[in-house]
Amino acid sequence: MDDKHKIKIAVTISCLAVVSILFVNKFLKHRKRKHNNNNINSCYLKSQVKPQHTFKRVLANNSYAPFKHLRLQDGSTDLHPYESEIMDLMEKPLLDFKFSNGITDMGDKYVWVDDESKLKELVEVLSKERVFAVDTEQHSLHSFLGFTALIQISTRDEDYLVDTIALHDTMGILAPLFADPNICKVFHGADNDVIWLQRDFHIYVVNLFDTAKACDLLSKPQRSLAYLLETYCGVTTNKLYQREDWRQRPLSTDMVEYARMDAHYLLYIADCLVSELRLQKNAGPNDKLDLVFEAIRRSNALCLQLFSKELEASPGQSAASSIISRYLNDLGSSTANMQELVRRLCSWRDLMARIHDESLKYVLSDSAVVALAEKSPLTTTDICATISQADMDVDVLSLSSAPRCPSSVVLSHLDVFPCLLQDEINNLDDIFQLVLKKHLGPNGSCPLSLYNYGLLSKTNIKVSDRLSSKGNKHKLLKQVARKASRELFVQKFSCKAPVYHNCRIYANDGRLLCYCDRKKLEWYLQRDLAKVVDEDPPAIMLLFEPKGRPEDEGNEFYIHSKKNICVGCGEGKHYLRYRIIPSCYRIHFPEHLKSHRSHDIVLVCVDCHEKAHSSAEKYKKKVASEFGIPLFVHKVVDSNDEHDSGSSTSVLKVGDGGVSPLELRTAAMALIRHGPRMPPQRREELKQVVMKYYGGRDISEEDLENALLVGMSPHERRRLRKKRGLSLNNSSGNIVSDKELESRNGGVQLSSPDKSLNVDKEDRSDNISNSPYINSEFNENESSELENASVADSSAKVNGSIHQSGDGVGFASCSSKLSLLGHGPHGKQVVDFLLKEHGEDGIREFCQRWRQVFVEAIHPRFLPAGWDVTHSGRREYGDYSVYNPANRVSPAGGGKD
Repeated sequence: MDDKHKIKIAVTISCLAVVSILFVNKFLKHRKRKHNNNNINSCYLKSQVKPQHTFKRVLANNSYAPFKHLRLQDGSTDLHPYESEIMDLMEKPLLDFKFSNGITDMGDKYVWVDDESKLKELVEVLSKERVFAVDTEQHSLHSFLGFTALIQISTRDEDYLVDTIALHDTMGILAPLFADPNICKVFHGADNDVIWLQRDFHIYVVNLFDTAKACDLLSKPQRSLAYLLETYCGVTTNKLYQREDWRQRPLSTDMVEYARMDAHYLLYIADCLVSELRLQKNAGPNDKLDLVFEAIRRSNALCLQLFSKELEASPGQSAASSIISRYLNDLGSSTANMQELVRRLCSWRDLMARIHDESLKYVLSDSAVVALAEKSPLTTTDICATISQADMDVDVLSLSSAPRCPSSVVLSHLDVFPCLLQDEINNLDDIFQLVLKKHLGPNGSCPLSLYNYGLLSKTNIKVSDRLSSKGNKHKLLKQVARKASRELFVQKFSCKAPVYHNCRIYANDGRLLCYCDRKKLEWYLQRDLAKVVDEDPPAIMLLFEPKGRPEDEGNEFYIHSKKNICVGCGEGKHYLRYRIIPSCYRIHFPEHLKSHRSHDIVLVCVDCHEKAHSSAEKYKKKVASEFGIPLFVHKVVDSNDEHDSGSSTSVLKVGDGGVSPLELRTAAMALIRHGPRMPPQRREELKQVVMKYYGGRDISEEDLENALLVGMSPHERRRLRKKRGLSLNNSSGNIVSDKELESRNGGVQLSSPDKSLNVDKEDRSDNISNSPYINSEFNENESSELENASVADSSAKVNGSIHQSGDGVGFASCSSKLSLLGHGPHGKQVVDFLLKEHGEDGIREFCQRWRQVFVEAIHPRFLPAGWDVTHSGRREYGDYSVYNPANRVSPAGGGKD
């Protein structure tokens, strides 16, 4: 028994040992697997150090808090700290020196500035200069807001490369130099450089000369720096280096050469451009009217820009709206779930980009967002494959610098995608809290830095609290979207410099004739028709006897100075020109009733512009109903007319329910881009729109391509072809000339508005001296009014008459020059009717109606003195003036075409 007992004990021990070994092995394998998983999901920033993480002072972090500008004394952080100095320079530009001592070879010698002592030496050198050239190199791929990686500064004798990564925390030493109004800073295309220097170092540029602005005034065929370098210096530069990683140290020899070249020759180029500008200066003694000073004024207007962050209602909201608009909007209601996934992914991408200080396109490209929303992969392998394939498809068609494989951010946090792509999140705000808690909380997976620490602040999370209510959320989203749209409109369309210069023109007897702009003074001085009598503000006296006086003709409006503010609310920070009489009518007025008239062109802010424009559009419909003349052409192309391509005229049906060119082109673009994927009902609706334009016949792919070109100017067509690239350039059948379009569209040429307006522009340049007081502030922009008409109201000249068909529907017999962008035929027919039935008094009464519409729309409180709803515009013309009706050879009611 003892032996059996011993054997039993031995067997039991052996079994326990085996079980223990198996358990230990299983535990070790589980621990190892868990350790590997932890390594996969650990943040890559724990092992990679970014150059910007060494910065100890960051002015613009990645939080949702607004950027705080430099505050001088008791000034506000919302205002430009050097606004008064810049405005003084715009009024009294300084340029009493030469930019360079001639062109010099670049050579191999330059100074690399990478410590504080060298930076102070540079400051000492620059403080003794009257001018120096500046350029910057940025890095944006691995940074959410981007940062300045290098500044190039060149004097007449030396080139300096400032390592702004090594000196980031001490770059403020340069701030007083850049803000010194007695030292001119030369840039090329300074629009971005100015705000980047503010963002990174609180450096504000004062006294700027931008060679790109000089190119604009000289109407150069190109305004790029590469063009100027080749034209004036005989050197070529490879702009591909602009995309290089400027964070790397040391810089390669080629990168150093490229960086130096951008600034080294800039002073010499500025001298060359100034010399050309001076060749066009006026013949009078007043140098203030030289085009050089206009270039300086425009350049310094750029200095008034202020850097600001783009604030959103929720993380990634703007990007999500853009993606949905570009990729998903035309796919119908079946994409509702995809749209929700896009919003989730964009919200996550925005937060991760801020936390890791990476660009949005590096974290996850737009195409990858769409692919993930469409396929909803859940496994790690499928997620990576989906992202890689989406990026590769984009790279085939573009030169995108986005990564072709999942980014380090995605690879470090793959575990979150199943949660994002499954229906486990009811509110986008939950993503905000989830990401912050997981990645930046007490046990967060990502390291804290100066860039992401601000995300934890209560003042930055309050956005989420405000959106807790679904009703408030949608309301706030609309408000933020509206605000973003408004800011973009202001940036793009507002006047970049003061419009009213309040220069004065006196008659030879000393009586004031008008206030006008500098360009008008130049016109008289260049022709020896006037002499300068005052310099601040500029004033001239005519050397001949003008015809009439403004106060004698009831035109006191022209002898009062005007303020550069919105006439509605008094806003002075931004404003744009508004034409009270819509251009679709005014362009068809007889020449002597519209030329050199600025009474009905006023300054308004964006908000007042919106109110006035909305009211004007409603009143246009009322005019259309009152006169029985519809706003849009009903049928432009009839299939029965296509064979008659040799005819110079075409019959256009102008019945009710016409297809607007915007509606036509939008429908055609949607069908081309998303036709096969559209819901059948929506696709048929859009096809009916296009078929309506083509007279009801079936349409082909070629018809859709041609519909995109309807009413476009040659410049707009080139832009479309460049944008669409492959679809328009690779198929000869898809590119049609003006002559071919005329043939296909029943003899109607869809020509550029500019071609039909050339005569008008030339006319405005002649015989102005016959009556100068009408030439007020807006005269330099009379041509822009016509150009805007081709965009906003899109009126053009349509000669002919209205005929009645058997069914009582109106037809217009038109010449070959016709703009189809807007209400051109409508405006022409209304003006013709007024002139025929009521003569010029009918036009004056029509203008008074529009002024009343404007007044009732915005209730203006800051209208210029002399402005009046009943303004008649009556004036006398010189015997030889082309605007004297007696000298007009065209029939009554027609302008000079």
